[in-house]
Amino acid sequence: MSGVLYQYPKQALFGKVLPKNKIYQHARLGSALKERFVTQIEKIIWKYKLAPETVNLPARRSVPEIQIFEIHLKTPDLKNEVLRCIDQAVPFPILYELHYQSQIKLTAAYKRPNDADANKWVVDEYLSYPWLSDNTERIPLPTALNLGSLYEQILRSMIPTAPQVGETLSSQIHRYAQIQKKQNEYRKLEMKLHNEKQFNRKVDINAQIRTIQQELAKLTA
Repeated sequence: MSGVLYQYPKQALFGKVLPKNKIYQHARLGSALKERFVTQIEKIIWKYKLAPETVNLPARRSVPEIQIFEIHLKTPDLKNEVLRCIDQAVPFPILYELHYQSQIKLTAAYKRPNDADANKWVVDEYLSYPWLSDNTERIPLPTALNLGSLYEQILRSMIPTAPQVGETLSSQIHRYAQIQKKQNEYRKLEMKLHNEKQFNRKVDINAQIRTIQQELAKLTA
């Protein structure tokens, strides 16, 4: 999957450093997770606010604004648990631009209000584009009628598998997560088969591989 970087409107620029202790105050962090903040993140910049007054698009209840956070990393590996803490602390959908040396990648999770409690947010699995050079030409934001549609289009573009007819964004993300899980199982079984010497065990592993192939075929249909 090839990645993209978006060009955000100048009028949406916010450009303020977000102190890590502000995240600590609003998220539940154990000592191990706080250590990851320290060792993996150099700084967090609240770079842009995509809101009705900055992008001329009406808000939706589920997407009143979209925040763009620029995170400068000390290491190329940032655990999703760290991003989840930020998402829990900030009550808006967030798109993350991760910066490491001369590379950037866009990462986000589908975030929406909890149906049972509007003051809480549901944060789905994280989606990511591959790392790109920081001199990659940025493209305009997708054309949209409102902020909800803009947010959905950006997230759907980060999912390699096309949506099925009538499939919701949440269902598409869940199906993609299942595909990734089955692909990992498939790779492990192939390695196991390669190393197995006993004929009976090879037959059993091959049967498991065929089952996973069938499951993947249904998930990717």
